Amino acid sequence: MAFQPLGNRVLIERLEEPTTTASGIIIPDNAKEKPLSGNVVAVSQKISDAGLITIGDKVVFGKYSGTELSLEGKTYLVMEKKDILGILK
Repeated sequence: MAFQPLGNRVLIERLEEPTTTASGIIIPDNAKEKPLSGNVVAVSQKISDAGLITIGDKVVFGKYSGTELSLEGKTYLVMEKKDILGILK
């Protein structure tokens, strides 16, 4: 199933955070925070035409940004362009 965002929206797949600290301590699932970065999976035609954000970009977004969406067993975020703080290079 394909998903095409509309307006100024993008579809993002969250990046997994490490499960251990640098010193080797294992972080339990209930103590983890949701990652604040992800890969862009799809962009709306409006954003694509502007060339601001492209598929494959690694972006950083706000803690409470976006709406969760499940597609084919995976969870994604749909968010507006204004909620993206920057692109990691």
